[in-house]
Parts: sequence; structure tokens; C-alpha cells
Amino acid sequence: MPKLAANLSWIYQEVPFLQRFGAAAAHGFKAVEILFPYEAPAAEIAAELKKHKLTQALFNLPPGDASKGERGVAALPGRESDFAAALETALDYAKALECRTLHVMSGMIAPGADTSAMHRTFVSNLRKACDRTANSGITLVLEPINHRDIPGYFTNTTDQVKKIIDEVGAPHLRLQLDLYHLQVTEGDLTKRTERLFPLTAHVQIAGNPDRNEPDLGEANHLYLLDVLDRLGYQGYVGLEYKPKTTTAAGLGWAAKYGIKV
Repeated sequence: MPKLAANLSWIYQEVPFLQRFGAAAAHGFKAVEILFPYEAPAAEIAAELKKHKLTQALFNLPPGDASKGERGVAALPGRESDFAAALETALDYAKALECRTLHVMSGMIAPGADTSAMHRTFVSNLRKACDRTANSGITLVLEPINHRDIPGYFTNTTDQVKKIIDEVGAPHLRLQLDLYHLQVTEGDLTKRTERLFPLTAHVQIAGNPDRNEPDLGEANHLYLLDVLDRLGYQGYVGLEYKPKTTTAAGLGWAAKYGIKV
């Protein structure tokens, strides 16, 4: 059975951030993810995780200057020191939250940018990050993100991400397979999931095309959860979607996976 993780940056928006941990636990979730946990002290988040017996399944490295639209700095030439600092901040939080999976965001393609230089910068930064985390028990993941939601994001396709992972060559650098993004950009979800499964360390789902509950829309994400079961997936499945109304009202689909509705 899939292990569902409530993404507290997307669902439970009805309550303040630190109250979302208790809300998720009340519905029977055993794990959570967060986009960027840095809005609260790590000790406060750790206390909520401990209080509600939750596992922190995933979070992202700091994105850079979000006010300027930055979505990561790992592939940005000239920002290597910023990336190194972001990695250290994330590792501090990972230690406090006992989180074993960190998402490394590549960044945005600026007008006129040299994408070959971005690729080289990304690979170089990832090699350094993998060296830094080699004995930590942490898995670093890369996510292809569709250009409808985030135009100009550097890592856009699974082929591109696979090429980068293969080039870096570290066993703990793997794929974050977001089936919502995959459907928008590439489709053929079942066959691609099967093909990419050996590289996959974390999965996320949301309904297409409006990013609501995963039982809504054109893609059968519940079927895909069965596919993951058949393949023997042991990781978490993050619920990174926008509830159509309220979080509680949209959780009916998850009852078969142990969530209380």
C-alpha cells in the first residue's frame, strides 16, 4: 500500500503552518512534506513532528531570492557560493527534522542564458553536494517541472534529469517523479513510471489539469498508485495538490490508503 505524505505547503491551508502537522496526524497521515520549512525555526517543526509522531519525508533546498522569482540556484553560473550556503542550511534542517530526502531545485533560465553552461554548473554543484552528503544517509533528488506552471524552469523533462543523474554518477542522487508534471510535459505515465522506477526515490501526485485532488481530472493517479505497488515502490507519495474546496472534503479518495475521512 502506498505511504502517503501530506504536503503541508499545499494542503491544510485552512490553518496556520505549525498547526498543519496536527491536522494531518488527525486524518491518519504518518508523514509530511514541506516545500520550504525555513519560515519556522527547525526546533519548532521538530517538536510538531515528534508530538504527532510524523516523519518528515521531503523538503526543498532554499530557493534563492523568491521575491525575484528564483526557483533554486544550483544551475546558475556564478551562484556557486549561494548554492553551497543553501545546501548547508538544508542539511541543518534535515538533521533537526530527521529528514532523509532533499530536493535540489535547479533554477530558472534567464533570457539569453547559456543553457550548456547551466548544465555544467548544475553537474558541478551536484557532484560537490553528493560528496558533501556521501556518508549522511541523505538522498538528493531532482524533479522535472513543467513549463506551463513554471515557464523557464531548467530541468523540464525526465530525459534531461536522467542524463544529469547519470553524469554525476552518485548512488544517492535520484529522481523525484511528480506524475502531475510528467503528465503535462510528457504523458505515457505508466510506461514512463515503469521505465524510470529504478531511478525513482520519491513520488508526488495531483489531478490533471487543474492540480486538484488526484482522483479528479484526465489522469488516473489512483491506477498509478497500483502500478507503483506492483513495481514494489517503498518510498513516500507526496500529495502536492490544491484542494478543490477544503482539505478534509477532498480526502475521500484516500480512505482506502488508511486516511481517516
